[in-house]
Amino acid sequence: MSTPSPQESIARAAEYSRYLQGRLNARTELQAWLEATLDLPFSRSEMSTWLAERPWTDEAGLKQALRLLRQNVMCRVIVRDLSGRADLAEVTRTLTDLAEVAVQQALAWLQADLASVHGEPLDSEGRPQQLIVVGMGKLGGFELNASSDIDLIFVFPEDGETAGPRKLSNFEFFTRLGKRLINAIGELTGDGFVFRVDMRLRPYGDSGPLVSSFAALEDYFYTQAREWERYAWIKARALTGDRIEELEALRLPFVFRKYLDFGALKAMRELHAQIRREVARREMADNIKLGPGGIREVEFIAQVFQLIRGGRQPSLQARPTRTLLHQLAAFDLMPETITTELEAAYVFLRNLEHRLQYRDDAQTQTLPHTPEEQAMLAQAMGCADYAALLGQLDPLRRKVSGQFEQVFGAPQEDQSAHPLVGLCDMPETAALGRLEEIGYHEPKAALDQLLAFRRSQRYLQLPADSKTVLDGLLPPLIELAGHFANAEATLGRILALLEAIGRRAPYLALLREYPQSLNQVAKMLSASPWAAQYLSRQPHLLDELLDPRALFAAPDWPQKRAELHQRLAGFAGDIERQMDELRHFKQAETFRLLAQDLAGLWTIEKLSDHLADLADLILAETLDLVWSTVPGRHREHPAFAVIAYGKLGGKEMGYASDLDLVFLYDDPHPDAQEIYSKLAKRLNT
Repeated sequence: MSTPSPQESIARAAEYSRYLQGRLNARTELQAWLEATLDLPFSRSEMSTWLAERPWTDEAGLKQALRLLRQNVMCRVIVRDLSGRADLAEVTRTLTDLAEVAVQQALAWLQADLASVHGEPLDSEGRPQQLIVVGMGKLGGFELNASSDIDLIFVFPEDGETAGPRKLSNFEFFTRLGKRLINAIGELTGDGFVFRVDMRLRPYGDSGPLVSSFAALEDYFYTQAREWERYAWIKARALTGDRIEELEALRLPFVFRKYLDFGALKAMRELHAQIRREVARREMADNIKLGPGGIREVEFIAQVFQLIRGGRQPSLQARPTRTLLHQLAAFDLMPETITTELEAAYVFLRNLEHRLQYRDDAQTQTLPHTPEEQAMLAQAMGCADYAALLGQLDPLRRKVSGQFEQVFGAPQEDQSAHPLVGLCDMPETAALGRLEEIGYHEPKAALDQLLAFRRSQRYLQLPADSKTVLDGLLPPLIELAGHFANAEATLGRILALLEAIGRRAPYLALLREYPQSLNQVAKMLSASPWAAQYLSRQPHLLDELLDPRALFAAPDWPQKRAELHQRLAGFAGDIERQMDELRHFKQAETFRLLAQDLAGLWTIEKLSDHLADLADLILAETLDLVWSTVPGRHREHPAFAVIAYGKLGGKEMGYASDLDLVFLYDDPHPDAQEIYSKLAKRLNT
């Protein structure tokens, strides 16, 4: 279908958008300007140029210029979107650019104005500081909608005072600056507003100070912040200021844990439950953002994977929702068919949200209830009528809601109906009878193990939450162990694993959140005492049991090396994290081979080949990594060979084989011996 002319596009858009029609009536020059510029997106540079051509000399002039710019941007975005010239990515990026330009231009003028009276705020070395405005939520994720609030947090690097003449503390200077910025952006004047500003996500919320130093923010993160605030800071992005890398050094470890944080599932499930209760209380089922199958559920699905795995996989720290969905498919964390469906639903819902907001420039996500409004909305969405619109919308919402329940569905934490609950508190004869019924040949030995576990100091000293989770896991694990011929030995290995992870809440959370993994755990522990010891020493490997497809897939070593290389690149400059990644990779791949071996997938010869291939891969990546850190290196690649003897040389590797290696170099450089000696020493360690 051909794109309508600018005049026709503007007329059709104005029929739908009362906001656009009002602007055209109030500012007669807008019609000609829109006709001339409609075929181009409103770029960030055009916004800056537009403001530069309209200089202001006071705060009133600043406010008027920003509000007129916002009107121009909104009018062009509305017409371009409704006429099919702009897609969702353009709309959200343009509106995000508008917010950033407005904040940056306003802050620069306001800080200069305030500093003309009080001087610049200085750090401990006498250098001027700038206020760092942190964009949260959709602003941080480059995803602003047509009538978004902007969620901001104000941060500055160091306490101190201004240079004078009328000195203020840095805290007071930036507090005054922040208040003026909020007013410049958010005040409703005769020209409207630029963006409504919401500061409630700052430390301590409405009751907290308006600005925080780095030191105060760090203290808050680690002493006062609640679990949901990690979610709030996922998309946080500095829009102004310098020393941003220092702020990121505070944000990243607060949001993204080094370990796999399965406890985030429970925290986000509780947060969403609060939202759903509020939706139900306020009868908001027609809200396409907060209601079932709405925009928020797509965001939650994507972001819970960030909280769980983002510390281990840096590419999952991406801020935009659609980019993150692609990453989930790329890392095989969700099937690509599912992420494609979620993205399609997200795009449809966001486009629908924008059309709801274009009508009156109102902050709404609620479907209309009058037939006239429903017909107008359907037409704006390109549908024949409202029934056709619902015919597209309802199946998408059901898919999103179903996937949300699959990801966040509450695990079976209440084991009160399980027949083995309270086993250790029963009379001995009753307990022995229960154990014998489910397959234990020596029930007395099994009961003694359980009683010893429950009376051990490690168990008794567990935090209450961990003890509750562990007590919930025990009944099904006792039952599973009874299914194996070596039931008593299997139970002993299960208890040893639980004792090893009892104080490590993330691993208890993993088993609670994924009860289907318990069967696989029991199988492995029953099959091999070595596997039991390996898993107890490396409990992070429990994560490998969650996806049987990946666990039992034959290794593709070139592909795995490419994946490892990408993961290492994500921690460039942090040699300690890179070495941790190498260790985790080696342990995970060994564990997968072990699982496949116990399942009978490999002959001893083929297993040895795979273990040798794994050792070769690790050696090659380690060599590249270590060479990049050797001082005085004089070439891109070392003239250096690693010669394998013994088990590796003969490709007869076992799970616990040592590596017998000899290092050779062939390099005429005068410092070659010293350089390659350093390389060999670092390679060994």
